[in-house]
Amino acid sequence: MAPSAWAVALAALCIVALAPPAAGFYLPGVAPNDFEKKDPLPVKVNKLTSIKTQLPYSYYSLPFCKPDTIVDSAENLGEVLRGDRIENSPYTFEMREPQMCQIVCKISVGEKEAKLLKEKIEDEYRVNMILDNLPLVVPIQRVDQEGAYFYQHGFHVGAKGKYSGSKDEKYFIHNHLSFTVKYHRDEQRDISRIVAFEVKPYSVKHEYEGQWNDKKTRLTTCDPHAQRIITSSESPQEVEVGKDIIFTYDVDFKESDIKWASRWDSYLLMTDDQIHWFSIVNSLMIVLFLSGMVAMIMLRTLYRDISKYNQLETQEEAQEETGWKLVHGDVFRPPSNSDWLCVYVGTGVQFFGMLLVTMVFAVLGFLSPSNRGGLMTAMLLLWVFMGLLAGYSSSRLYKLFKGSEWKNIALRTAFTFPGSVFAIFFFLNALIWGQKSSASLASRNLPLKIQ
Repeated sequence: MAPSAWAVALAALCIVALAPPAAGFYLPGVAPNDFEKKDPLPVKVNKLTSIKTQLPYSYYSLPFCKPDTIVDSAENLGEVLRGDRIENSPYTFEMREPQMCQIVCKISVGEKEAKLLKEKIEDEYRVNMILDNLPLVVPIQRVDQEGAYFYQHGFHVGAKGKYSGSKDEKYFIHNHLSFTVKYHRDEQRDISRIVAFEVKPYSVKHEYEGQWNDKKTRLTTCDPHAQRIITSSESPQEVEVGKDIIFTYDVDFKESDIKWASRWDSYLLMTDDQIHWFSIVNSLMIVLFLSGMVAMIMLRTLYRDISKYNQLETQEEAQEETGWKLVHGDVFRPPSNSDWLCVYVGTGVQFFGMLLVTMVFAVLGFLSPSNRGGLMTAMLLLWVFMGLLAGYSSSRLYKLFKGSEWKNIALRTAFTFPGSVFAIFFFLNALIWGQKSSASLASRNLPLKIQ
């Protein structure tokens, strides 16, 4: 080895030896939080969602209990476009400190409030909450498997039902929430990490003794001193004009063997794990049948033309181009509207590049489900970066067609598809803004964060 090479190697070893120790890092949005006993656990509220309508609404658009000051959490671009509205809530927990029948507030229901609640109950809207970046879920026991559960994201605002002996349908609100926080404990350091956030909602018509004294009021329907807890909705709270609704909650803490790294596994399980083999086989058979039909038609046409060429007698007839021979003249001929073809090809390359890089990042674990809105944010940023490939590919194809206005083609590639999408988005945003949905950008005034 030459002396100069030895000197370079020695210098590299010295640099490595003198380098300060480096600490590991976590991906944004997925770093674990350690909690000691009695540490505060802030519960945040998110948008109201429904499977019957695609319009999300802010949690405080309904007459729920509010904290003294509503604070909006910083959201990334993907969360804003999804309609997320993450805010603080009056629900306060302390780590590994169970609470029973805690009063949140009492509200009086007027005509406007009753109408809003009934509309959301009719449309089956769900309330979404967040604790330590975990969404709130309702465990539902499976019918086909004993002891197995699947999880429903969020709990319903209320339910419709009838009193026994009555035919009139009534609306009932879920005003009592029984929370369960599961945690994984490190016995050596006596710290805990939250691995699950569950709830069982109930509708309870609360009653109390004496005069109302805010959170110090003693309820007769549930009493932590008398160990009287709520386990059913036998006496539900109806949504009526002029009536009061008392909101309460319980919180229980359970130690779990689930580790923090695996806490999302139960959330990502399918509610129906049965493989629909009939649908899969049916789709494959249709594809194979149609492909076979097209292949048979092409083979018959090609065979007929070849047989015709073999039967030609004179040289003049052999030189005459018919059938499939006519195709070779159109292979390198520029098609009509070749400029728009180049634009669409460039847009397709942009789409393919965006999807390919997104899937690579997802496989490598950079797009964690705990990072809400991360997928949409990554796709939008990659779409912008892939615009370089779109402009190059469209201009390159245009020059193959002997075109000279390649700069014009690059500009049309950059503005045609995004301009169309923006026009549609602007129109739809105006419609949902009129519905006062949280998905409307015009109704938001939130700080953005990039993760």
